Amino acid sequence: MALSWKLVVDSTNAPALADFWAAALEYEVEDPSALIERLLAAGHLKEEAVVEHNGRKNFRGYAGIRHPDDPFDPVSGVGRGRRVLFQDVPEAKAGKNRLHVDVHSEPGGLDALVARLEGLGATRVQEYDEGPVGHWWVMRDPEGNEFCAS
Repeated sequence: MALSWKLVVDSTNAPALADFWAAALEYEVEDPSALIERLLAAGHLKEEAVVEHNGRKNFRGYAGIRHPDDPFDPVSGVGRGRRVLFQDVPEAKAGKNRLHVDVHSEPGGLDALVARLEGLGATRVQEYDEGPVGHWWVMRDPEGNEFCAS
């Protein structure tokens, strides 16, 4: 049986980066507010460990996104399938990513995809046109993480 996994991305503003990637991938931002309310009420979590973002309570420094068709825990909001977790770290990104995401468009839809990603806050870095091998853009998310749009 294949192992379960999630991709974890270091960030400086986890909720904002989760919003970007949820919109870019058409995923859902996880909603841990019910779990947070329970933990606060039971005294297992302090108020300073919680932030509010987009009208929901989140764990400070963390945010997750999940594929909308995959199962999730209704109490914690945590996805049980394709999932990306963003966690705040004290240092800013330095250097090139050693791992990146490729976002694929429908056939003939690269220009529309790149424009949509730019509208969400991504920036173009460099275009590659390798003829029959492929045509893609290297882009950066709002925190400077490189990814490809093809």
